[in-house]
Amino acid sequence: MLKLIRGEVLHFLSDPGEETGMHRSVASYRHFEDGALLVEDGHIAFCGSWQDARALAPSGTPVDDHSGRLVLPGFVDTHVHYPQTDVIASPGKGLLDWLDRYTFPTERHFNDPVRAAETAEFFCDELLCNGTTTAMVFATVHPESVDAFFTVAQRRDLRMVAGKVMMDRHCPAFLRDTAQASYDDSKRLIQRWHGIDRLAYAVTPRFAVTSTDAQMQMAGALAKEFPTIALHSHLAESEAEVAWVRELYPWSRSYLDVYDHYGLLRQPAVYAHCIWLDPEDRRRMADCGTAIAFSPTSNLFLGSGLLNLREALDDGVRVGIATDVGGGTSFSMLRTLAAAYQVSHLNGYVLPAMRAFYLATLSGAIALGLDESIGNFSDGKEADFIVLDPEATPLIARRMKHAETLEEKLFVWLTLGDDRAVKATYVKGVKQWERAAWSSAAGSSLSAACPQGGSPRSG
Repeated sequence: MLKLIRGEVLHFLSDPGEETGMHRSVASYRHFEDGALLVEDGHIAFCGSWQDARALAPSGTPVDDHSGRLVLPGFVDTHVHYPQTDVIASPGKGLLDWLDRYTFPTERHFNDPVRAAETAEFFCDELLCNGTTTAMVFATVHPESVDAFFTVAQRRDLRMVAGKVMMDRHCPAFLRDTAQASYDDSKRLIQRWHGIDRLAYAVTPRFAVTSTDAQMQMAGALAKEFPTIALHSHLAESEAEVAWVRELYPWSRSYLDVYDHYGLLRQPAVYAHCIWLDPEDRRRMADCGTAIAFSPTSNLFLGSGLLNLREALDDGVRVGIATDVGGGTSFSMLRTLAAAYQVSHLNGYVLPAMRAFYLATLSGAIALGLDESIGNFSDGKEADFIVLDPEATPLIARRMKHAETLEEKLFVWLTLGDDRAVKATYVKGVKQWERAAWSSAAGSSLSAACPQGGSPRSG
């Protein structure tokens, strides 16, 4: 059950911060140009130089040789909707219009276990071929949608967090539950799935406008009854949404204060978007360990606004990166990091590539409360990792020839990368996705294999 993984290895121990190059503290990361992982029974037994790893490993230990490619922890997507896979690339006038026109009509079908399972299979394939090994996932209001997702994730041995949507007002009748039913269904799902293998449950009110006072109280009751469980919702995504919350909860100081009132702020709790917050809100989130899921492609696509990432980080708020499919426009965390860079630049902050990759790996694990299990290559952690190819496309290969530092190479992947840059994805040391090399004769990459779960997909 031993395996060696050879390649250029990078992982983070803490936030590398603002500086680049020689000015960055090496205490925040570990980088081995000719490095290796020693994996034992799906966990990291050693991370370091190839020479040291080879000396530790018994003779005859199998080697997956990715020399010349970058090995780093699997990406952590802190907010994504698996039922919205089929509404990606659907235009809308804004968040609320988009929900009514596309999302709600699609989600009504997820009481069908067959439809839910087929979508979950495709969704997990997309995550793996994009290098995402852990995600915090919205299901729908139907318990069947959660059962289907967790069944697929369990079979693939994925570390996933998901929950049933709680929604009892301001939505179509065919998606409406009740306060008591949402509590009862959620509790049954928690008892069935939470802590089973690599699965975790998240109490999931959709957002404050679609839950009555009674349902918000029920969400708070679940949070109190299961104090280690995750919480997951949306917060301050658009100005129209914020104004609506102000009308529905006139007693609250802010949108965040609504969740706070019902006992829904803590660690791990993850709120997507968080664009329209004030300094007091950010201080409160920092104090209680509640995290922001930064969803830049979704925010741009729906015209919701631009999160001020630097303010959030400077205020000590935990931040993870989120694709937010299907408002988000790509399953690729690389494409999402590119958008995060652009959004931040518009807010006057140039996001360093090292910090961006930290946000997509260890910081996401911290946001989900999973950093004891995943997020870097510390001894004993689960061996979820990916391999990035510096020759994934002719343009990336050409540009990499002129990249002299690690920061520069990461920035090339951030700017030009997508699913084609992911050469392989490993889950607990097992290769679950591998992409064939780019063929100049064919003009595109060849077929890719997905040995564990899912069907082989074209590259």
